[in-house]
Amino acid sequence: MFRVFLAMLVLFLLVPLPAFAQQGPQVLPSMSDARVTSTPQRARAVLDLSGRAGFSTFSLADPDRIVIDVSVAGLGFDAPQPLAGSGIVSGYTVEMAGEGRARVTIMLNEPAQVQQAYVLDRLNTQPARLVVDLIGDTPQHFAKVAEVGAKMMAATTPPALDAPSTPPGASNIPATSRPLVVIDPGHGGADSGALSDSGTEEKDVVLAFALKLQEVLASANRVDVALTRYDDEYLSLNQRVDLARRNKANLFISIHADTFHDPSIRGASVYTRDEKATDILDKVLADNENKSDLIAGLAPPNESPEVVSILVDLMRRQTRKDSFLAAQSIITNLDPSVRLRRIPQRQADFFVLQAPDVPSVLVELGFLSNRDDVHNLVSDQWRDRVAEALARGIVSYFDGLAQK
Repeated sequence: MFRVFLAMLVLFLLVPLPAFAQQGPQVLPSMSDARVTSTPQRARAVLDLSGRAGFSTFSLADPDRIVIDVSVAGLGFDAPQPLAGSGIVSGYTVEMAGEGRARVTIMLNEPAQVQQAYVLDRLNTQPARLVVDLIGDTPQHFAKVAEVGAKMMAATTPPALDAPSTPPGASNIPATSRPLVVIDPGHGGADSGALSDSGTEEKDVVLAFALKLQEVLASANRVDVALTRYDDEYLSLNQRVDLARRNKANLFISIHADTFHDPSIRGASVYTRDEKATDILDKVLADNENKSDLIAGLAPPNESPEVVSILVDLMRRQTRKDSFLAAQSIITNLDPSVRLRRIPQRQADFFVLQAPDVPSVLVELGFLSNRDDVHNLVSDQWRDRVAEALARGIVSYFDGLAQK
């Protein structure tokens, strides 16, 4: 009971109190952009919003399509972005279907179903986002859910929208208590990260890997998955950490690929946070990551003085233990699939691992200063193999927690 009391007290101190003065009629957010990408295996819709919004999804047949209704006041664009890629989706439209309700209709080339859907809170200049992932479905199952969708459309009252006050990370998928994994592709935008002699940029390598890892994890259907960025976008280190904390992530994984002055150094490693770096190489890597905000003109903010240090220390102790277990599980599963550094489980003072309440690890996929590692990092086959191994490590970590 004492541990429960401490946990509740820590959350009370860390979570801002609601603004009771803002009670009254709720102002609906607006939708500022919409984009859909498609491959033969899966598709994703990303809707940019000015704030958290309720939503619902349903399927319809003749023609086959998936509909996403979003509770918004209006659209901030004349037309959505063109469909990117081809495969499951043939096209899509966005329109206002009534007062306070926007409708995104995704036309299908083949039966598909919603695999996961979640809302990410707004962070500084980054808008709130509704992300909906689609995967293939059997014709028989699609026909059944489409019948339900048709009845919903025929009803006098349109399909109900989830309340905008849905807790961060929740979706319209039936509650399964699945953990949320936030994958953080390092760098982005003006911050390209490390650079190989051949011109390969770290920000591109880690984004491609993160997208593949997200795909593998989502296909396993064991965890919910979100990315801090889905394209070449700059996010401050604090934004990345805040996104994981505000969405109550159960595990934060930052993906990187660095360089070192000795080109013979190669291999993958997994870091957890510690103020004392394991060795000089780890200290150099940590310093380089923490300076990325300064390069972009933003410095990491100071910790809030209101947080009671002794309670935060208690929370950090458990978080660090879980981070260590996650790193251990990931390394165990990576071992057969990727070359690891001599001591693969390491510690360094990376800023993105500083959340006191979210178990966090940083995965260095390899070194762009090593020719063999560069060859692997740009290989689709290597990426697929390592992403699958990393996903197994993540699932194994949560399985271990469930058994305790």
